Amino acid sequence: MNARNAVPEMKPTRQPDFENLLAVLRRECPPRPVLFEFSICEQHLRRCVEEAGRTWRESGSPEDIVSNQIEGFRAAGYDFATFPLWAADLMRFDSATRDRLASVGLAHGGVITDRESFERFSWPDPEAGDCGIFERIAPRVPEGMKLVLYGPKGVLENLVALVGYEELCYLIADDRDLVRDIADAIGSRLLRFYERCLAHDVFGAAFVNDDWGFKTQLFLSPPDLREFVFPWHRKIVAAIHARGMPAILHSCGLMEAVWENIIEDLRFDGKHSYEDTIQPVEDVYERFAGRLAILGGMDMDFLCRQPADHVERRCRAMLELASERGGYALGSGNSIPDYVPWESFAALRRTALDARSQ
Repeated sequence: MNARNAVPEMKPTRQPDFENLLAVLRRECPPRPVLFEFSICEQHLRRCVEEAGRTWRESGSPEDIVSNQIEGFRAAGYDFATFPLWAADLMRFDSATRDRLASVGLAHGGVITDRESFERFSWPDPEAGDCGIFERIAPRVPEGMKLVLYGPKGVLENLVALVGYEELCYLIADDRDLVRDIADAIGSRLLRFYERCLAHDVFGAAFVNDDWGFKTQLFLSPPDLREFVFPWHRKIVAAIHARGMPAILHSCGLMEAVWENIIEDLRFDGKHSYEDTIQPVEDVYERFAGRLAILGGMDMDFLCRQPADHVERRCRAMLELASERGGYALGSGNSIPDYVPWESFAALRRTALDARSQ
């Protein structure tokens, strides 16, 4: 059996304690290593649940989908579960059908092209949707655990989805007032979405998920981000903080030009999504430890290509790097889709679920 397939027996699931994640987001040292993910595929969550001797619910009801998410994160050793927004009847922006192969095309095909189509667009009602699901699933959240909310994409992601990326670039040059009006229509609804959902005690923190760039640059110039996008992020973060909860930015891309905005202006508590070809998480931690919680960062290409013992070695080194300064939770650079090998996912988790973590 090779190193990739050699998976030592996992230790028993530990008792969740959301205070550990809160300590990380306060940039403190938690009493034990903390695991962190934005999303984990159903295939791996199901295996975690079944290996823990629990039952995966097959009904497909929204409540059971959320229950499976909770049980999967719990069985995997996490102190929280993200709320699977796609399973609930809550606010979303209807955008055009995109070209889909292995990825989704964003360049063209927006539904808003000018002032007339903007005025005609059927904007979602942030007051609609079944928030009662939060109360119905509250009894299924284990003691010590909390849910973490994320949004129906962010200001820029919805702006690109509604307009099309190339068309948005032209529109910024041709009609900045219209771009601002579209961004405001999106941002105001997202703000109300967070206010309404976070009124429920089942949540303990929130992601603001909005991809701002890719490997070599941001999608928009820093001045344009500061004009159209960041004002709404500032308000959303303030609303999350007003509920006494930390705000986590999940955003891909090269952040070099806007790190100070993330920390000093927008006041995010933590940042998630890192890629080795942009900047390894170890380097980001050395740079911002004490100013911003660093979450995840084990590069997805690394997790997919390297054997389990290499994954475990790097995870252990990262935990050691953060052991005295705190403000770090171990996880992937982005998420755990089904193409991340189970052995790598298990090795990552096993590193945190050691003797010191029980």
